[in-house]
Amino acid sequence: MKDSNSDLFDPVVAMESDWSRAGSTSDADFAFAFNDSNFSDRVLRIEIMADPADAGPDSDGCATIADWARHRKRRREDIRKDTGTEPAAVPDEQILNGNQPDVDERENQDEEAVAMVEEPHSGDEATNSHDSDWSMDCSAGAVVRVKTLHISSPILAAKSPFFYKLFSNGMRESEQRHVSLRINASEEAALMELLNFMYSNTLTTTTAPALLDVLMAADKFEVASCMRYCSRLLRNMPMTPDSALLYLELPSSVLMADAVQPLTDAAKQYLAGRYKDITKQVFQEEVMALPLAGVEAILSSDDLQVASEDAVYDFVLKWSRQQYPKLEERREVLGAHLARLIRFPYMTCRKLKKVLTCSDFDHDVASKLVLEGLFFKAEAPHRQRALAAEDSASSNRRFVERAYKYRPVKVVEFELPRQQCVVYLDLKREECANLFPSGRVYSQAFHLGGQGFFLSAHCNMDQQSSFHCFGLFLGMQEKGSVSFAVDYEFAARSRPTEEFVSKYKGNYMFTGGKAVGYRNLFAIPWTSFMAEDSLYFINGVLHLRAELTIRH
Repeated sequence: MKDSNSDLFDPVVAMESDWSRAGSTSDADFAFAFNDSNFSDRVLRIEIMADPADAGPDSDGCATIADWARHRKRRREDIRKDTGTEPAAVPDEQILNGNQPDVDERENQDEEAVAMVEEPHSGDEATNSHDSDWSMDCSAGAVVRVKTLHISSPILAAKSPFFYKLFSNGMRESEQRHVSLRINASEEAALMELLNFMYSNTLTTTTAPALLDVLMAADKFEVASCMRYCSRLLRNMPMTPDSALLYLELPSSVLMADAVQPLTDAAKQYLAGRYKDITKQVFQEEVMALPLAGVEAILSSDDLQVASEDAVYDFVLKWSRQQYPKLEERREVLGAHLARLIRFPYMTCRKLKKVLTCSDFDHDVASKLVLEGLFFKAEAPHRQRALAAEDSASSNRRFVERAYKYRPVKVVEFELPRQQCVVYLDLKREECANLFPSGRVYSQAFHLGGQGFFLSAHCNMDQQSSFHCFGLFLGMQEKGSVSFAVDYEFAARSRPTEEFVSKYKGNYMFTGGKAVGYRNLFAIPWTSFMAEDSLYFINGVLHLRAELTIRH
């Protein structure tokens, strides 16, 4: 059994109390003890400072998330302009203003909890009442009023490392019982909600703007359980573009908190789902106006419905040129934020060549990205899959293939003795299954003799229309009067040898917009092609090859 005289705030005890996951003790309901001197060992003196002119709580008068964001931005700008907002020193008291050991410094100084004070016992005991003791105090500079509450230091310390450090900072228990906390008037409602939560594990506010105010207060005072609670309530509310962007642009200290991760993840998923087709005309104006955080969330998604990674690259250039007209700023944003989200290994070689000559990217950065993409393309398929698997857990996911409208291909080109190219197209079993009964999937474009070509895989009826089967076609992209003859051969890897086996050879006089191919490439019904014992799926992948040679 522990010594009854052991220190209540012994560091070992603190380590056993895990603030990050709120154990059974901290989950208990102590609402009955809130501001009750019978269950309190200290008095919290809240010094409420005047806000800058016209400033109020971020949630004050805000009916929507968008209002909250605009109000908060305007208030922070006012605070930065105002030179008289620094708290005045309280005479004859020791002020602990954030220089306590192990207290993280916040990026936004105007948002810190300031002037934590221990003052000697005055001899004036507060009465036993649930009512807060309000008094006007204009002697301390900008302090407009003081509010006192009866508090239980074990309850607050169990919920908050901030209060634990405050109460264990060399206090003499017999003499110092009053703790002072200085805040802006706009923070009062959120702080009172937070203190009540630390006793009752619940909040009375239910609107999104007010919950955001409490979330900010919980971050300042390190109450992880309240941050989780606010995050869960906000996550369960209907998401909008405004709210999603706001969650992603909260102060960095809030964003880095584990308790807020589910909320920011939900915001990213919402934006990625809403704007998954970034080239869709109806969303163009909306997408181009998104801030950096929104674009990062969209580009992080594997489910973008774009023709190819070339389209992602083009979008990034277009957006960055509009948002950052100055070249140096644009290079900084591209190099530090957006380049890592473009999956260069899945861009076409023709587009990669353009990256090297693009002035928007720093030359060294562009060279590194292009080389990385080319080296990936040169890898054997099993190595590519291994790299993608390793990369799937990272935030960049540069080797992970998106759900492109046009499937990526690997192309080997020859100029001599004849102009020739060999094209490799891989399709997953589930992609093929989704083609039934009449679907088709197209490859990205590849070039031969200055002309663009593509492959298309179909689920179609055989020539007698008696059953479904797998078809493969070769088409010429450009429309016009240009025409030339091409020899072609289709092949597929087949078990048990897993080598490419030729299926059809032929020649065709191509003109723009024309295509040639075979409705039943494997000469078997669709059911046999898709069967578990199919000869053509190797580790769940169908490997196709097309060889094209220009005839002279």
